[in-house]
Amino acid sequence: MEIFTERELAYLREQRLGRLATVQPGGVVQNNPVGFGYNAELGTIDIGGHDMSASKKFRNVAAGSQVAFVVDDIASLDPWTVRCLEIRGDAEALTEPEDSAGNLGGPIIRVHPRRVMSFGIDPAPSRRTIGDQQV
Repeated sequence: MEIFTERELAYLREQRLGRLATVQPGGVVQNNPVGFGYNAELGTIDIGGHDMSASKKFRNVAAGSQVAFVVDDIASLDPWTVRCLEIRGDAEALTEPEDSAGNLGGPIIRVHPRRVMSFGIDPAPSRRTIGDQQV
């Protein structure tokens, strides 16, 4: 099963910024803007950035946080048209990835999609779960 539709993949490739939500061990949610790339070989979202291994989001993921990653934009103001792709899943904090998307370099957070929701990208809104895990 393909994780993303062709239109969702095209949307991911044209965007540069998303938002990653993680949960601290105490239960506090943290949400940060992040740069990312789609790793077609693995079907993952790879997230990188300056001093990633020292970031709270990296430590949250290393401690076992599940994540939600959102990419959205306003395609038109008149008529008001919003596009959104939300990806929920498991993540891993990798200090030395050998295969990161977009040559992010350095430590990354790798998101393994388990649930994908989108609207404004394909003709109809979409919601699907990958595998048997509910997120």
